[in-house]
Amino acid sequence: MTAPRPGRRVRRAVGSVAALALLCAGAATVAAARDDGARHPGHHATAGAPGTPATDSADAGFARDMAVHHQQAVEMSFVVRDRTRDEEVRLLAYDIANTQANQRGMLLGWLDLWELPRTTAGQEPMGWMTGGGHEGHEGHARNGAAGGTGTAGHRAHEGPLMPGMATRAELARLRTASGRAAEVLYLQLMTDHHKGGVDMARGCARLCTVKAEKRLARGMVAAQQSELDAMADMLKARGAGPRS
Repeated sequence: MTAPRPGRRVRRAVGSVAALALLCAGAATVAAARDDGARHPGHHATAGAPGTPATDSADAGFARDMAVHHQQAVEMSFVVRDRTRDEEVRLLAYDIANTQANQRGMLLGWLDLWELPRTTAGQEPMGWMTGGGHEGHEGHARNGAAGGTGTAGHRAHEGPLMPGMATRAELARLRTASGRAAEVLYLQLMTDHHKGGVDMARGCARLCTVKAEKRLARGMVAAQQSELDAMADMLKARGAGPRS
């Protein structure tokens, strides 16, 4: 039997991602978040309604951090759509932008529902993961300045960026690249981005208490793993590979 071409695998992955996104959107409703939060009185927030997650909870931390993480993925996806005519890459970029923009809206909507701030001053990104024995988070903070390896083995970047996020210099390179060079750079940056996102989503699946949010996190893991497989094929077809 003939092996499926990378393009077909990408189309199947995109279809699966879209289906997962719809399932997650149906399950992770605002009403469900409110009901789930009410079942956990130990997560009372001083600024929110009784029973909602606290400002420093894993639920709130994941919502804030993943919203920021998703925003960069959306940005990179729109950039590459203008830098290449390759329909395979443009289709993947459109799906990532659409899915992650919708998920970002859900995450920010939950924070508003819980009457919690969308940003917190002086709180280290991903600090909510330390409560669950997340390996190497402090090492990520230390190594970020030294150019070492960050959380869960992902390459650390300068400044307070979360694992997998592109630097300003890398985004500038993507904006000026074109054709195959833009495609390869986008796929490499998005591969790093998804690895960091999967790590964060697994953290929420393990530590979050709001059931709708846990379901969304598990859906993110499945969808982004599928896209990682598709991007590996796309890079190979272009004579390249992941950076790490």
